Amino acid sequence: MSDAAQRSGAAADDGTRSAEPAGRSTANVTYTIISADCHGGANHETYREHLDPAWREEFDAWRGESSNPFRDLQDDGRTRNWDDERRISEQEADGVVAEVLFPNTVPPFFPTGAVVARPPTPEELPRRLAGVRAHNRWLVEFCGLRPERRAGIAQIFVNDIDEAIADVEFAAANGLRGGVLLPAVPPDTPHIEPLYSTAYDPLWAACEDLGVVLNHHSGGGAPDYGRHAATGMVWISEAAFWSRRTLTHLLVGGVFERFPKLKVVLTEQGASWIAPTLAQLDGFHEQAATTGRIGELKYRAEDVLPLAPSEYFHRNVYVGSSFPSPVDAAARHDIGVSHYLWGSDYPHYEASWPYTRELLRRSFAGTDPVELQQVLAGNAAEVYAFDLDALAPIAARVGPTHAEIAEPLEAVPADATSPGFHRP
Repeated sequence: MSDAAQRSGAAADDGTRSAEPAGRSTANVTYTIISADCHGGANHETYREHLDPAWREEFDAWRGESSNPFRDLQDDGRTRNWDDERRISEQEADGVVAEVLFPNTVPPFFPTGAVVARPPTPEELPRRLAGVRAHNRWLVEFCGLRPERRAGIAQIFVNDIDEAIADVEFAAANGLRGGVLLPAVPPDTPHIEPLYSTAYDPLWAACEDLGVVLNHHSGGGAPDYGRHAATGMVWISEAAFWSRRTLTHLLVGGVFERFPKLKVVLTEQGASWIAPTLAQLDGFHEQAATTGRIGELKYRAEDVLPLAPSEYFHRNVYVGSSFPSPVDAAARHDIGVSHYLWGSDYPHYEASWPYTRELLRRSFAGTDPVELQQVLAGNAAEVYAFDLDALAPIAARVGPTHAEIAEPLEAVPADATSPGFHRP
């Protein structure tokens, strides 16, 4: 029996017990857990192999000047990003059987990690585009090692819509079921259209036609704060605002009215802020629709969308809630349980790993097992096309039991680093 199974007491001796709820008592039935927020990437040597040969000489020069910016990329910990066996072993020990894979390491020609890097300037675009395509090629191979357990998310840039569509087509053609990562657009990038612009309609159309999910992760969208003593603290204080603007831009920009089958997932941005944001936007929509004015501002009938922002949200938008605290976990009822996905954020310092069981107990103890199974895997399976039947035998072997997660957590592990243990 594996260490993970011994720890959770989840597996039968033969490892074949179903992970699905049964009609009888389900106390000893295991949960299938899919993390809708994990991160990975290759090292520079591997990226070089996947880089267009025309860029390799320039890459070698760049590589000699680059540095590693992240704690989880230091020393032995960095291999978690690309070591297939290590990822599988550590996540199984944590009770997780499948993952949606966002980027993490620094692709060729990037100034920092992919999720937080600012968009390229027109001059930088060719090099940076070559870099993300090297990552995307590596990702196809890496996910191919465990196709039933990984849904990879390709990187795109929105500087050039035609190039972005080409990368969407690459993701669809090469089995990257996670879709693509939609970058936020900072306000000080005049060379890039804002996301509410209809200039992106060909990109939205391509994603809708090909069934490619658009993912938006926290960390981007901030302006250049310059180099000041306070820059780091100002950035962390305002980072959530800049990431969350994307939801408003897509909702009020009419994207979901024009593309009703488009799926967008907002990941690692919390969840408790969404209901009040939708309430505010709905209030603006109602005022504009009924009176044609909001204060001194006048709105024409053609400026008002047919549906309220919250209606588009509940039809088209999903929330990947990473290491949720009890408050963020409770927000699933405001968002809609069917649109709420759980994530661990492995292998980041703030991840629930290696204490996912404990954090689930803190945030979800007492939750109906059918509802919790939907949050932990059912919704991710629907959005990202995971095969739950294929994952069930693995979950039966390593997943936590219903009884285990139903037990409230009495004490936070002393060395737990996830904010989910310390937020209300």
